[in-house]
Parts: sequence; C-alpha cells; structure tokens
Amino acid sequence: MRFDPLYHPYGSRRNVNYAKKGMVATSQPLAARSGLDILKKGGNAVDAAVATAASLTVLEPTSNGIGGDAFAIIWKDGEMLGLNSSGPSPAELDIDTVKQKGHDEMPKFGWEPVTVPGAPAGWYELSKRFGELPFKELMEPAVEYAEEGYPVSPTLGKYWKAAFKRYSEALGEEKKFRNWFDTFAPEGRAPKIGEVWKSEDHAETLKEIGETGSDTFYEGEIAEKIVEFGKQTGGYLSKKDISRFSPEWVEPLSVDYRGHEVWELPPNGQGLIALQALNILDGFDFSCEDSVETYHKQIEALKLAFSDGKKVITDPEHMRVDPEDMLSEDYAAERRELIGEEAIEPESGRLAEGGTVYLATADKDGNMVSYIQSNYMGFGSGLVVPETGIALQNRGNSFSLEPSHANSLEPGKRPYHTIIPGFLTKHGDAVGPFGVMGGYMQPQGHLQVVMNALDFELNPQAALDAPRWRWEEGKKIHLEKEFPHHVGKALYRKGHRIKYSLHFGGFGRGQIIWKDEDDVFAGGTEKRTDGHIASW
Repeated sequence: MRFDPLYHPYGSRRNVNYAKKGMVATSQPLAARSGLDILKKGGNAVDAAVATAASLTVLEPTSNGIGGDAFAIIWKDGEMLGLNSSGPSPAELDIDTVKQKGHDEMPKFGWEPVTVPGAPAGWYELSKRFGELPFKELMEPAVEYAEEGYPVSPTLGKYWKAAFKRYSEALGEEKKFRNWFDTFAPEGRAPKIGEVWKSEDHAETLKEIGETGSDTFYEGEIAEKIVEFGKQTGGYLSKKDISRFSPEWVEPLSVDYRGHEVWELPPNGQGLIALQALNILDGFDFSCEDSVETYHKQIEALKLAFSDGKKVITDPEHMRVDPEDMLSEDYAAERRELIGEEAIEPESGRLAEGGTVYLATADKDGNMVSYIQSNYMGFGSGLVVPETGIALQNRGNSFSLEPSHANSLEPGKRPYHTIIPGFLTKHGDAVGPFGVMGGYMQPQGHLQVVMNALDFELNPQAALDAPRWRWEEGKKIHLEKEFPHHVGKALYRKGHRIKYSLHFGGFGRGQIIWKDEDDVFAGGTEKRTDGHIASW
C-alpha cells in the first residue's frame, strides 16, 4: 500500500510510525510496551496481542476487563481466521424473568445484563493455536502492573472520574455493588491523573489464569467465586453456564472496495454494517474528503446499513437472514437507490455509546492481529466478583425484550455485539489490521477510516486524525469541533440535524498497522486517547 507519509491536512500531533521487525498499537502506552517486550522475547504477533490485551484489563479498566468479551482477526502464515469469544446469556434468564423484576427494557446494571465472560478463554485459545511463548509468560506484564501499580494516564483519568460519578449515581448503596467501589475507588473517589493505582486481586486472578490456561476461570476456583457471588446477590449464572463456554473460530466476511478487500467478522458482531455501507458507497465516485456530497452519502449509506443491521444481527444460530445476502451487489444497488439529495429518516433507533479497547500487532514474519475486547459501557454491570478484581460485563443490555425481535433475550443466546476488529487485504495479500472502538460508533469509524485511506489516499495517521461525524438517530448527526463548518452548514441544508461536539470520546478511538510493498509496517494511533505505537 502506497501513501504520502507527509500528506496530513489535519495538523496531526503525530507522524506515521514505521518499523520493520514488529509493532504494537493501542490506546495505552504501557500496554503497547507489554506487547513489544513479548515480541523482543521471541513471541509472535499473537503472543503480543494476548499480552497487550491482558495488560489493558489492568491499564485501562474504564473500557475493558477480565469479565468481558473478545474478538480477533488473525493473519498467520498467509492465512486469515477469525475468533469470536463472546459469551451467552444464562440458561435461567428469559424475558419473563426480566419483566417480573419490573423492567420494560434490559437494564444497564446488575445481574440481568451479565453474560458469560469470553475474554480469558479467547486469550488462551489464541495462544494455544498460534502462540510461540508459554501462556503464563504472556500474563506476566499484566500481573506486574496489577501488583506494583502504575500512574493513571490523562485520558484514562478523565474517563475514570466520569465513570465514578455515573456509577455512584446509578448504583447507589446496594450491597452487591460495593465491590466495584472497593476495587476501582478505594479512596472513595476515582484515581487522579498521575496517581498510582494497583489491584492485588487483579494480579492474583491473572496469575491463576496464566497458570491454568484459563481453566480456573471456567471450571475452577474463579468460576466458583462468580457463581457464589451470584447466589448471594441475585445472579443467574450457573457453573454449567460458565463451564460449557468455548470460543468459536469463524470465517471473516469481506467486500471489495477500491481494489482492496475489507474484512470484518460475521454476526453476532456489527461488522456487517460497515461492510454493507461500504458496498453501497462503492457505487459512487468520490474526489474530495471535505465535500458535502461525500459526507452526505457516507451518512445516508451508514443509516441504511444500520437500519438493516439493528433488525437482524444477533447470535448467528438465531439469524433469520444470510449475511452474504446483505452484501450482494444487487442488494447494495437497491439500497443505493434510496440515497437522494435530502437526509432520510431511517428505521433504526437511538444508538448508545460504549467502552472498549482495540489493539493491533505485527511481527517480523508478517503475522498480524486485529483484536478488540470490552466490558461494555465502561466498567460494565457494576458487579465486581469479590477477591478477584473481575468486573462483569453488561453486554446483555443490547438484548430486546420484544419476543418477535431477532435479538430478543433467550436463555443461552449471544447478544448483538458492538465490538468489531477490521482487516485490509489487497488481491489476497495482507495490508493489515485496523479498528475504531466505541460502541455503535465502531462501524461508522471503520467506514470513515477506510474511505480516508482508499478514496483519499491519507496515510494511517491522517486517516485516523481526520474529523469524524457520528450518527445518533433519525437525522441527528454529531460533528467533531474540527469538522469543516461550511460543510456542516451544507449538511444542515440537506436536512441533517447537526450538533458540534467537544467530546472526543463519542467519536471512537482507533489504531492502524498497514504494511507497504516493501514489507515495512506503517502505524497510526489515536489522538482522541492516550494512544501509542511501540515499534521495533
């Protein structure tokens, strides 16, 4: 892939990062360093991804944790494979049970939205199949940071403070939430920027996972602690729910776009939305990234894709349509015809924000990983398992309580998932991983980053730094403060309801590692967080 490394119309604070032997890009500098250290010890890109992911559960707990889910796209020895490590709902939980608790929709906090955590099993599955170093060694950087502590970085501190306020208001004084405050606010407040935070419970849990290959989490002592905590506080997860979980290897989906193949994982993730929108846009020609016509068509295509995706995406065993049918040329042409000069009113509902971490790795042999994990909505459900540091995810919040909906809550079902890793190839050869985390912003970010690179030939850093838009609902569009105001006004005249936002977090946080024709890695990292690229 060729691009101008010096062409950067947005005044980035960073230039493109280059490396030959290896690269790790993620949202927290110390976590990126963990992955690079593993590469230097003889590990490959998969080893580095697992070590970085484990470290991020300690180093960025506002966005992910041991009790969350994970997805990955792996390019290893010239072949691509996907991993879905997202857990299902408890066998004892159904729509009637939730409604009997007084809920008209799935709650955000408490036991009802808790699904089986998939991340630890995903780490071990990746290591077992593709890793070079012992699994235990991959956990060691995370254990060290949890035991010794680390100074809270600026963006992390900002989100931690906001999360403390939100969770204090939402969780109240209920006993089952007390462990969250004891773990993440031991001083009765969020850690300050630059202040050292540590968690011995996290360290012990990560040690046990490393020593047992995650067996302790699903069949041993940790599983027992999760179930016992649930019995004491009104939970639904059983030992059987946890023990029968295993990650699933899947074949990624792709569409051709501007001479490249863009890859996403199949449902229950929402990568299908990004692919469908790109498929619609492939029928247009774009000459300028800052054109009102460019942004208008991007937004309209995205809305059409979301209105489809929110209807049908769920656990693949419960899907009522074939994802490949949604990516057909005929269907793309049909949807493309709906894009006119005025903003349309799509059928999809309001989209929430989320909390996630994304990382990309590459090694000297050309192996690469696109990896993402999350607890959802920041720290997740507000439930922390005593003596473990495990914050349980609230991914089940995305379930519908309408029985006729494709994504309706059912026992043992995986919900619609927002977190999606991306990958780019050209004529079957790897270009590399990319991702933009952030709830329902993710397919929107994927679309914008891919078009910035392939339509407008921006380098990886410039592609990430470009001002972003975010569709919320109906005709409502949020624009970053740097977004060209004359274009914003023109979009308003087309019927879009525009709001400028100073909140970086609502526009996603991305990482890119792409390989050029000389097998040199070029990386971009996110200005909207404490993003960092560790290179070798």
